[in-house]
Amino acid sequence: MAKARTQFICQNCGAVHNRWAGKCDNCGEWNTIVEEDPMGGIGSGPGKTPKKGRPVALTALSGEIEEAPRIHTAISELDRALGGGFVRGSAVLIGGDPGIGKSTLLMQAAAALARRGHRIIYVSGEEAVAQVRLRAQRLAAADTDVMLAAETNVEDILATLAEGKRPDLVIIDSIQTLWSELAESAPGTVTQVRTGVQSMIRFAKQTGAAMVLVGHVTKDGQIAGPRVVEHMVDAVLYFEGDRGHHYRILRTVKNRFGPTDEIGVFEMSDRGLREVANPSELFLGERNEKSPGAAVFAGMEGTRPVLVEVQALVAPTSLGTPRRAVVGWDSARLSMILAVLEAHCGVRLGQHDVYLNVAGGYRISEPAADLAVASALVSSLAGIALPADCVYFGEVSLSGAIRPVAHTAQRLKEAEKLGFSTALLPSASAELPKGSGGRWNEVESLPDLVARIAGSKGALRVEDEV
Repeated sequence: MAKARTQFICQNCGAVHNRWAGKCDNCGEWNTIVEEDPMGGIGSGPGKTPKKGRPVALTALSGEIEEAPRIHTAISELDRALGGGFVRGSAVLIGGDPGIGKSTLLMQAAAALARRGHRIIYVSGEEAVAQVRLRAQRLAAADTDVMLAAETNVEDILATLAEGKRPDLVIIDSIQTLWSELAESAPGTVTQVRTGVQSMIRFAKQTGAAMVLVGHVTKDGQIAGPRVVEHMVDAVLYFEGDRGHHYRILRTVKNRFGPTDEIGVFEMSDRGLREVANPSELFLGERNEKSPGAAVFAGMEGTRPVLVEVQALVAPTSLGTPRRAVVGWDSARLSMILAVLEAHCGVRLGQHDVYLNVAGGYRISEPAADLAVASALVSSLAGIALPADCVYFGEVSLSGAIRPVAHTAQRLKEAEKLGFSTALLPSASAELPKGSGGRWNEVESLPDLVARIAGSKGALRVEDEV
């Protein structure tokens, strides 16, 4: 007779253990491991025989492909991040820091869809109906037909959604507050979150209603709860932003019905979130063109070119170990650029503190920013301001060579549109725009870049630091 087997699951990270322990070896949290019986699983106990399955229909790969029907929200930045709007029958997970604007954006989207005649249901598990109404009045959305509910029980929510006409969009705020009678653990635990999300996704697939789930995030910025939730949903969006700045970025990290590298840019105001059609002007609004250590990087976010200022400060250190501080970029990549500058260009930075910042709180993830970062570092060390009408992009290799990057034409067109007449780019770049009035200066290696900056004023003070 098979022996009954139980599992011990961490309620913080979802790791499975063979026995109980006071501390989870995976996430390091204490008193989060609880016993769970895998219902109906293999080896879950005697007396349970597997039910005979039924054959399912098999189809071929060939055939007509129907485009997924979408619901356009009339908020172009949100539609861009979603790949063209909400897909009917899909589940979208939105995460972000507390107070970043998740509920504000969803209320504005719900009101815009309700004005177009769609049936929208907003279920709040964290706020009362009166609080949601106050937000709707502030956002000028109180005159719409958005239906509200304040409930956390999964079975009650599903029974409410099944009544009457099928909803076009359902918003659940948030999944950490849901609890089901099928699970005995407290709301917010791994078991309850997994059970609640499964029930909501099943309803969306069966009825064709679009489902939006709001998720809390941990201190590391990841969506709280089991990682399997992000695999279950069709799209995962992160709402990013710094409370010291007015802008917010809606970044797509997973999308089964569209691109995964698009962003939507918003600006927070007292009337809610306002769309930013040209993010480059937002990130370059307060630029000081005469200060050394500043270079404009022409980057790409999906299909959208974005110009942002990279700021560097190189100062002599009084510490035994120089300080390296990075905001908005990868610190490991900064260490690589510093090593290449010292090994191949003779730029000694071992006795200097290095501070790097991306203006506006923007975060750069592509390696094409290497050339802009290197230019800003050399400019700050030499005390020479870079040309105000020049943009930089290119990847730096460990040998000091400047490698080409994709979407060259789009980057240069965006730079021309904003008044930048010159660009410093890799020599092997293709897709250069024809018929433009810009001057595209090509550079082959990092030593050539240092020499070019030195020649801008005749002499480079870096030689004194070698």
